[in-house]
Amino acid sequence: MMMVNHDHGMMKVDFSRSNIEHFGRHNTQEEEGGVMHAVVDLKNMSLGTLPLTSNINLGIVYKLDISKNNLQVIPESLITRLLNIRVLDVHSNLLRTIPKSIGCLSKLKTMNISSNLLQSLPKSIKNCKALEDLNVNFNQLSKLPDNIGFELINLKKLSVNSNRLAFLPSSASHLANLRHLDARLNHLESLPKDIGNLINLEILNISQNFRYLDTLPYSLGLMSSLVELDISHNNITALPDSMGCLKRLRKLHLEANPLVSPPPEVVELGLHVMKEYLNEKMKRQNSPKKTSWIRKLTTYGTSSHRTQPNLS
Repeated sequence: MMMVNHDHGMMKVDFSRSNIEHFGRHNTQEEEGGVMHAVVDLKNMSLGTLPLTSNINLGIVYKLDISKNNLQVIPESLITRLLNIRVLDVHSNLLRTIPKSIGCLSKLKTMNISSNLLQSLPKSIKNCKALEDLNVNFNQLSKLPDNIGFELINLKKLSVNSNRLAFLPSSASHLANLRHLDARLNHLESLPKDIGNLINLEILNISQNFRYLDTLPYSLGLMSSLVELDISHNNITALPDSMGCLKRLRKLHLEANPLVSPPPEVVELGLHVMKEYLNEKMKRQNSPKKTSWIRKLTTYGTSSHRTQPNLS
């Protein structure tokens, strides 16, 4: 049985297994003020192919959920017809590629393509200018598109954990609106040297890159909005002195690193003491190479900040 529910101008279309081929029969209803938006739910139905035919009006679809199926391919022709879609959820399928036509979805805000078999993302994703939340966790990505940071200017959350990434593209440091970056469980060898440009980032998780990640960029100290940082289970021996200027940082996960600096006796005293230690160490540096950094970082100095945060 197909059910159509109406709520605040939104039409939700649910499908039984026996009736999915009839999708679209009731999807052009209107209410005062214009055509209603449709939410199409086809998740968890063991679908190998999509039951969407040419007589379906996909132009009013606001959200399409085809997650938890057995899909190996999403037709290019389907994507090009989803002109008003805001939410696309295709997680937990068997997809090896995402259609190049994904770049046609200029209004798309949320895309979940996690738990598939993707080895790359199409370059055309740069055209999804409205995208705010991109989830590609649990795939087989070895790299991200080089231009992703220059184009996805509205991105607020980027989740790429549990892939095979050795690097994040340098353009990632241009994601000025990014609030949350999750890149744990990869093969990261380093972070972009200018990652400090992400001044609105609040949560950064780069844990469990194990033996691959052994240093952090000095610019990390410029991330003035950072509240939570997880660098646990890596191969980091020293924290950059600049981290002493992360005055909003409240949670720092350090465990399972061969950390030498700051020394263990400082780390044991808690995050506040550790930040002060790094801050003072930074100020003592006289290297010409660090002069410009000290000038920038002292703007965010922590020496007058006395709130005791938790070190976990």
